[in-house]
Amino acid sequence: MAKAIEFNDANFAAEVESADTPVLVDFWAEWCGPCRMVGPVVEELAGEYEGKVKVGKVDVDNNPSVSMKYGIRSIPTLLIFKNGEVVDQVVGAVPKSVLQKQLDAQVA
Repeated sequence: MAKAIEFNDANFAAEVESADTPVLVDFWAEWCGPCRMVGPVVEELAGEYEGKVKVGKVDVDNNPSVSMKYGIRSIPTLLIFKNGEVVDQVVGAVPKSVLQKQLDAQVA
């Protein structure tokens, strides 16, 4: 089963901005309670959308460049990229169904 990929300042451009499939990126931190609620959902989505959507996470504490580039001010923030552009965004802990609906719109 696919797992969420660890994106970072070094691999973000290659893994996300140059991806040929939609990408879901979870901006999170270890100390963030709501992030820990969203984490397992992100892992489930990685498995469910394997081959259709690339799913990964960015630890904002360790990767300030990417976090600043996309204006991440509160976490968790989930961005959906398509063709290197942000096409959707969710801030805060949301139900899995919300993320599925947004991903389905990009895969269709």
